[in-house]
Amino acid sequence: MSAEATQDDRPPLGSTVYVPADGFVPQLLAELGADAAMLGDLVAAPGPARPAAWAQNVWHDPVRIPIASIGEGARALRAIQRNWHLHPIGHFRRARLIEERLPKVSARPLVFPAPAPSAPLGAWTLLDPGTIVAAARCASPVPDGAWRFVEDREAPPNRAYLKLWEALTRIGTMPGPGDRCLDLGASPGGWTWVLQGLGADVVAVDKAPLDPRIAALPRVEWRGVSAFALEPASLPPVDWLFSDVACYPRRLLALVGRWRDCGRARNFVCTLKFQGETDHAAAAAFAAIPGSHLMHLFHNKHELTWVLLGG
Repeated sequence: MSAEATQDDRPPLGSTVYVPADGFVPQLLAELGADAAMLGDLVAAPGPARPAAWAQNVWHDPVRIPIASIGEGARALRAIQRNWHLHPIGHFRRARLIEERLPKVSARPLVFPAPAPSAPLGAWTLLDPGTIVAAARCASPVPDGAWRFVEDREAPPNRAYLKLWEALTRIGTMPGPGDRCLDLGASPGGWTWVLQGLGADVVAVDKAPLDPRIAALPRVEWRGVSAFALEPASLPPVDWLFSDVACYPRRLLALVGRWRDCGRARNFVCTLKFQGETDHAAAAAFAAIPGSHLMHLFHNKHELTWVLLGG
């Protein structure tokens, strides 16, 4: 954003805007550093986008658009592109009136395992009655990074399956027939249910048993041991290693290191579960693994999801 765009009596808007994960503003501010500032319930920081696992969405290269009327605001946005999502931070009535003059954007829940939306989706807000802040390019293809799905309320044994649905949809690849998957911390079997439903062979590892309905599914093998006691050499190589184990992130980091060092897992999808304070150092250690990606899923709680493909 140019310097001329910020010469007024308001705090200057940074050149990147972040939508915090719900309830995790302090974690995002800590991640971005001291020069980040609140913009309503958004966070703005100068410079290009930074790694921000606790951001639900990122607005790249936002611009300020001066407007004299509701109609002018809608015309200005339509002149940039078709699809926009409003994130209101104030002046709600005026913002909604502008939104009503824009093309409707579908907010229907996704149907797994359909691919993620591919149409560009910009985001905007009304900073004051005469100023729109808008970004034509955002990190998330769904409004505010809210990945909602048509849920299955009968087959899965718990709601943890939604985390895996979201993670696989966001990374744009998933196991299929012939793939061998290892599900660590599997009980009661929500992730195993997802993987088996995709056609994969699943070894489910947990000292607690699987839900009987999941254990009875074809191509599912349960091993009643701790994920940390399992020796990688005791299993054939796997195409995917999944972990939703409840443990401190540093212990998970050591477990992942064992599997990476022996080269017996090709792809990783793991949940970092924080107990008490957020362990930013452990999260940074995961993020520093070459080729990996760390993100807060819409369906995560005080957790992050770490992904490494082809590792």
